[in-house]
Amino acid sequence: MNTISAKITTKNKKPVSIMKWSWIFLVLFFLLSFIDVRFALAGFLCMTSPIAFAVIGKGKRHCSHYCPRGSFFGKFLPLVSVKKSLPKFMNTKWFKTFLLILMFTNFGVLLYQMGWGYENIGRAVFNMMLRSFLVGLVFGVIFLPRSWCKVCPMGYAAGMIRDVKK
Repeated sequence: MNTISAKITTKNKKPVSIMKWSWIFLVLFFLLSFIDVRFALAGFLCMTSPIAFAVIGKGKRHCSHYCPRGSFFGKFLPLVSVKKSLPKFMNTKWFKTFLLILMFTNFGVLLYQMGWGYENIGRAVFNMMLRSFLVGLVFGVIFLPRSWCKVCPMGYAAGMIRDVKK
């Protein structure tokens, strides 16, 4: 096989998705963070991965192929979800922008209140991850299982970066 056909074959392959089991990372994140709050610093991966994928031109691939939170909601919430659609106002750019600003402001306030140092930053990250997870759980039970994914601030930010790059 020559180099050109090798590149074409590689280009046409679908990206690998780990959505069937990436929820395990979320469970490990919470368990390990309870044991030692410094493990919560790994939450920065969850916050920055969608942005990194968008910046390198992969759009919202993190959301569709890797996100542990989306994996968890997709695997477990269909069992308890009412399966209603999100209200129309939650699908608006205004609401998603408001939620993005709210989450970043909340994170900034947590960092300010808790101070600096690995443990304090870990606590702030843990609090943000837990709060957004709980909101996502409520959304997933009241609405469709992965409703949080439609309004997720990091997914929304990744989508904005993708759109700007186009």
